[in-house]
Amino acid sequence: MKPVILVEHLKKSFGDNVVLKDISLKIDKGENVAILGKSGTGKSVLIKCMVRLIDPDEGKLFVLGEEVMRLNTSQLNELRRRIGFLFQGSALYDSMTVRENLEFPLLRHRRKKVANLNNMVIEALENVGLVDAINKMPSELSGGMKKRVGLARTLILNPEIILYDEPTTGLDPITAKEISQLIVHVQKKYQTSSIIITHDLNCVKTTSNRIIMLKDGLIEAEGSFDELVKSTNKWVRLFFE
Repeated sequence: MKPVILVEHLKKSFGDNVVLKDISLKIDKGENVAILGKSGTGKSVLIKCMVRLIDPDEGKLFVLGEEVMRLNTSQLNELRRRIGFLFQGSALYDSMTVRENLEFPLLRHRRKKVANLNNMVIEALENVGLVDAINKMPSELSGGMKKRVGLARTLILNPEIILYDEPTTGLDPITAKEISQLIVHVQKKYQTSSIIITHDLNCVKTTSNRIIMLKDGLIEAEGSFDELVKSTNKWVRLFFE
């Protein structure tokens, strides 16, 4: 089975700042992969390159069987519709209710009939346990609730890949644990493949099948949580301790 994401010798610099020196990795269908590393090591740059929000300087990128750098604008937009994003700040539209936030991507991308919209919105909110918030405004939601609504909005388009950017940042430990468990629930129910960028080791332990650790623009270590905790690499051990 082909990997859903394949990265070969990816390089990216911004002026004299070399962010990604030589990155090669693959992610299989149904796999959750956490990407760890100190701030500024290129974690976010890596996933932005995958969907060509940023163009790499060198290397090849294959996502869902498509060679990303060869796609035209129309083809790239079609590929992006198969990929879900959960932004660090949830990125909800402040002037829209929860219902309207979830309807927006459907109306824009799929133009579903209104009769079916309501059922899809309710199902998405049921998946994250927030049906009662359907008519609330984002300003009425807690940080954890906003994350859930953001995930519901992502799920409503049935993505094959989900990119999570710091999904538990700013949340209390109990809510962070709930979001981590929700990520696992989504993986099992929909067989999504996910990349999770986070500094939260509890989130990593709960959600990831595999961890990739970046250091100085290269992959320093790779393995399961238990394997990396026992690593003899001093930098890896320091990160976990």
